[in-house]
Amino acid sequence: MSKEEKKETKPQNATLKKTAMLKALESTLGVVTSACEIVGIDRTTHYRWLQEDEDYKAKVESLSDLAVDFAESQLFELIKGAHREVSTPDGEVIRIQDAPNTSATIFYLKTRGKKRGYVERNEIAGVNDAPIQIIINDKL
Repeated sequence: MSKEEKKETKPQNATLKKTAMLKALESTLGVVTSACEIVGIDRTTHYRWLQEDEDYKAKVESLSDLAVDFAESQLFELIKGAHREVSTPDGEVIRIQDAPNTSATIFYLKTRGKKRGYVERNEIAGVNDAPIQIIINDKL
């Protein structure tokens, strides 16, 4: 292979690796180490691409919410009551609807329902609900 052919092959190979890396990042929900292992590149290569290639960087950034989206979808499944398929001893597959997960609902409301009053707050009151008097002594 001539030097010119090698120069042309290297960018093509990098483009293929970048495409493979983007697919691997998607399949690993953005976990860089796992994606690099799948593609067969070092983590430093990925981070160098991020610095040098704006198009690659933009595509990676578009995947950044993938794991959060996945976790939210799993949370909603728990809130609704997940469906699962189970095989009976005679080989029949039946679909079971689990009960809605109360803890998941509470978590969601505490984190996303604050505007509607779903927050935990501690109320501190004096004796017989009298106001609390705070005295600051700065003479230490």
